[in-house]
Amino acid sequence: MEFNLPVAAGLLVLLVGIGAGGLIGGGMMTLQTTLMMVVPSMLVFGAIAFVLGMKHGEFRATRV
Repeated sequence: MEFNLPVAAGLLVLLVGIGAGGLIGGGMMTLQTTLMMVVPSMLVFGAIAFVLGMKHGEFRATRV
């Protein structure tokens, strides 16, 4: 499987969707709290972790 931006973004959205579905289905939080607070923070954290991981991979790939 070749990872490019659309595939990686799709995987991030899929993981956030699974996590949000679990929280909603489990009744741990109200729907409004989950959709307005948890899901956006999950997306922001995922994007930051993705960028940091990509930059670290570029750094490791350029070191000989």
